Amino acid sequence: MKAFVMESGEWKLKDMPEPLAKSEEVVVSLKAAGINRRDLGLIKRYGDNPEAMIVGSDGAGIVESVGEDVIDFAAGDEVIINPALRWYTNSEGPPVEFDILGMPDHGTFAEKITVSAEQLEKKPHYLSWEEAGSLALPALTGYRALFTKGQVKKGETLFIPGAGSGVATFLIQFAKNIGARVIVTSRSEEKRQHAQKIGADRTIATDSDWVEEMADETIDLVIDSVGGATFNRSLDILKKGGRIVIFGATTEDTVDFNLRQFFYGQYQLFGSTMGSREELRDMLEHMESYNMRPVVDKTYSLDQAQEAFDYLASGNQFGKVVLKISE
Repeated sequence: MKAFVMESGEWKLKDMPEPLAKSEEVVVSLKAAGINRRDLGLIKRYGDNPEAMIVGSDGAGIVESVGEDVIDFAAGDEVIINPALRWYTNSEGPPVEFDILGMPDHGTFAEKITVSAEQLEKKPHYLSWEEAGSLALPALTGYRALFTKGQVKKGETLFIPGAGSGVATFLIQFAKNIGARVIVTSRSEEKRQHAQKIGADRTIATDSDWVEEMADETIDLVIDSVGGATFNRSLDILKKGGRIVIFGATTEDTVDFNLRQFFYGQYQLFGSTMGSREELRDMLEHMESYNMRPVVDKTYSLDQAQEAFDYLASGNQFGKVVLKISE
């Protein structure tokens, strides 16, 4: 089968052995797979390893075959893959056995994949393959950050630095669904307009003076994945006693901040990553009840995987970049 892999320090498209289902496993013939920023950074972690590793965490497709002891799925079922491995119930943090699909296990950027039946959910019937294949990782990440950790409530104001990421587009929609106010930033006027179209109440330029721009706002919650470039700026506009949730660091990992200012302000800081199967199922119910759809920016064929990676790395996307694996 055709797959997009890391091998000897390079990305490449190559033929890989077709997978087989062992006991309690399922082979899925993939239709679409969403690219996440996590995928872009794996090549550095994998190094010069000569063994080909298929990347990709998100995907949706049709069950081709099932192994022994699989009772919840059968050949022909339309499914999405839960990339949060071995995290079943909602908890304060992930269990020690938690990992993310797509290294060290083979991922979704291939024509087929073998996964544990426990990692499958039925595909939402109203979503296209491209939408279904791109939602699990970013939507689950956003759902946990917003509801489990951020505890957002109707009438509160949410601030999101950066409007164009897949997670941000889910955050905007989730928050608006429950009646929160949403403010986002972007350097791009086009992205700010897109954000308003999917529900953002207010958009401001990234390079503006946030304190001045939002002097008339009360920011209850910040959800940030940018890291060093925005952490202190976000803290400056957060109300006393407000909450800030961090789920990523696309700029610097290390942040210096004023502890005295932090404890005087009685701010609350939470880390978040991915989420449990319980939260994934709650998220899918939420999406279906609001007829909510992922925002898909561009779709590429598997043969164009490197081009798709380059586009995501440019930061010009608004929403998800998706590989169409098969018709």
